[in-house]
Amino acid sequence: MILETRRLLLREMTPADFDALFRVLGDPETMWHYPYTPDGEHVRAWIARNMKRYRENGFGLWAVCLKDTGEMIGDCGLTLQQIHGETLPEIGYHIRRDCQRRGYAREAAGAVRDWAFRNTDYPALYSYCKYTNVASFRTAESIGMRFAFEYPDEVNGITHVSVISREDWLRGNT
Repeated sequence: MILETRRLLLREMTPADFDALFRVLGDPETMWHYPYTPDGEHVRAWIARNMKRYRENGFGLWAVCLKDTGEMIGDCGLTLQQIHGETLPEIGYHIRRDCQRRGYAREAAGAVRDWAFRNTDYPALYSYCKYTNVASFRTAESIGMRFAFEYPDEVNGITHVSVISREDWLRGNT
């Protein structure tokens, strides 16, 4: 286990999480803001990529599990992403459709934010999504992030970027 919140446990993903993660990433309604809906091969690669991130960076997207049942309902974590030509630390999250609108993404992302500022030296953390993905950038705002900028790109048309600085986080947590 990496993180524990009131209702969730976040842990490293393993290949055994394929079915649970496919229920999230393979759902066209959940992933409609993405340029494609991942198939089985993409989901296996997603898990392998995060396992590599754990080894190389000490972090990645972690499995989000309900504390009371252990059921995996999504992923959330810190990754290094290309955002407008820069490699930046990004908090990402995906929650299974039937578990959305219950605050799980906010709870997991807030825990990841705190972990990242306590365990890395990044001066700021980012979250990015397609500009039409209002639920995603509202989740980012709910953990203290603020709109930073938008930029045109080939994948999203327009990408919306939110940010929280270490200084802003410290002011909110002292």
